Amino acid sequence: MRYTAAKGRYQEMIYNRCGISGLKLPAISLGLWHNFGSVDVFDNARKILLHAFDKGITHFYLANNYGPEPGSAEETLGRVLQQDLGSYRDELVISSKAGFYMWDGPYGDFGSKKYIVASLNQSLKRMGLDYVDIFYHHRPDPHTPLEETMSALDLLVKQGKALYIGLSNYNAEQTQKAESILRELGTPCLIHQPRYNMFDRWVENCLTTVLDKRGIGCIPFSPLAQGLLTDRYLKEIPANSRMAKANFLKESALTEVKRHAIINLDKMARERGQSLAQMAIAWLLSNKTVTSVLVGASSAAQLDNNLGALDNLEFTREELAKIDDLCKPVLVA
Repeated sequence: MRYTAAKGRYQEMIYNRCGISGLKLPAISLGLWHNFGSVDVFDNARKILLHAFDKGITHFYLANNYGPEPGSAEETLGRVLQQDLGSYRDELVISSKAGFYMWDGPYGDFGSKKYIVASLNQSLKRMGLDYVDIFYHHRPDPHTPLEETMSALDLLVKQGKALYIGLSNYNAEQTQKAESILRELGTPCLIHQPRYNMFDRWVENCLTTVLDKRGIGCIPFSPLAQGLLTDRYLKEIPANSRMAKANFLKESALTEVKRHAIINLDKMARERGQSLAQMAIAWLLSNKTVTSVLVGASSAAQLDNNLGALDNLEFTREELAKIDDLCKPVLVA
């Protein structure tokens, strides 16, 4: 059956201006790190992507190495674009990035101009696109001059292969230097993607100040601390959970201090009429620096639960202070 997007898809989503740019992003964006690779069921991935668009999620976030296998998440999106979403391309913001290991040899990793240009060319081919809306450098490269990496990003914009540039995993000092170089080149930095959640607040130690001062948007990843900030681990470790599979979330991450905090945060969320995951997302969106929150999903139902965060985004000062108090033992541990 031919796909037709839901007519009311823009009615319930919130769109926030990204930094000082003219681009607006949905308050919740969909990341394709897990569940969209060649090892996953294509029909489920397609269902999630189409459901997301029907719910007003216009921003799909990828990287060259997302899968597994590396590159296969971009191929999955490419298939969905070809089959279903291609006619809606101008309503979509599609992002990709490069900076981690992708192919053998000296040119398949980090931040050289050789790697970055080749990587985006490969990504565009996998997705069947002429350009991406946002292209990120995935991580700083200690061996390549920052000027070379930023000039490569600038080149891609001037070639028409990317509309905007973003950074990921750069600290405050690195971000400030990179932004200055990009500004001089005439390609301002649009957005920064850091790890940020209730249990991981390193960005509050200067990075958010830099982003505010320079007019750069912020799109946190791992908003649920890879699943810890949900109700999945309140009593035991579910057999089908990410922790049980031990791929990226180790059992050692669930300390007694964290479990105690999770239980109390879950209680607070239920008092607010939310799930813990919804409160964790809403908490990030209460930060004026945050443009959008990047979530993953293994099903349309899980995505809907995350979208429920938009139903209650308001926090009193007392609630914010209580969250800080509940998280403090984890932050100082």
